[in-house]
Amino acid sequence: MTEYEKMVAGKAYNAFDPEIQALMRRQMALLERFNALGQMDPKRHEILAELCPKASKTAYFRGPLWVDYGCHITIGERFYANYNCTILDVCPVTIGDDCLFGPNVSLLTPMHPFDYHDRYSKQGQGDIEYGKPIVIEDAVWLCGGVTVCAGVTIGKGSVIGAGSVVTRDIPPGVLAAGNPCRVIRPIAEADRLENLGIL
Repeated sequence: MTEYEKMVAGKAYNAFDPEIQALMRRQMALLERFNALGQMDPKRHEILAELCPKASKTAYFRGPLWVDYGCHITIGERFYANYNCTILDVCPVTIGDDCLFGPNVSLLTPMHPFDYHDRYSKQGQGDIEYGKPIVIEDAVWLCGGVTVCAGVTIGKGSVIGAGSVVTRDIPPGVLAAGNPCRVIRPIAEADRLENLGIL
């Protein structure tokens, strides 16, 4: 098993492996091009298709965007991310249809060993990592400044309040917030705009 294969499988791997570093350098060059373009420049779609080939054509990142690899990110239809989205995809990241990300949202799949002896390779560098996948199901709204940690699944239709740090799974159809993020209540019929008197 190559170091790259270990990385994607969630096994401990050497982050300074030449194959992994070459892929990261390629993706960094694409990110620089993407982030340098204006918001309405049609070339952004071409670069995004190369950077994140598993993203739907309707996915939109306001920018700047930051990813490790991009090729491990799957994004459904009608996705929107506001400014400064960060997705560290050493493991698969799956985002469903109709998801909204506020500004400064981070999805972080990488993990480092807790015991410092395990963080170092035989070469004595702090380069041993592993990862856990993240799943964001359909119709999830991550408000501004949300951080989703490795191994988390957020259920369909849930809302994560601003500034939350999500360290464990969140069920479908709830409002959750805090650090660590906790379920506050179910999202109910009373939350519809027509029932709030806003329409």
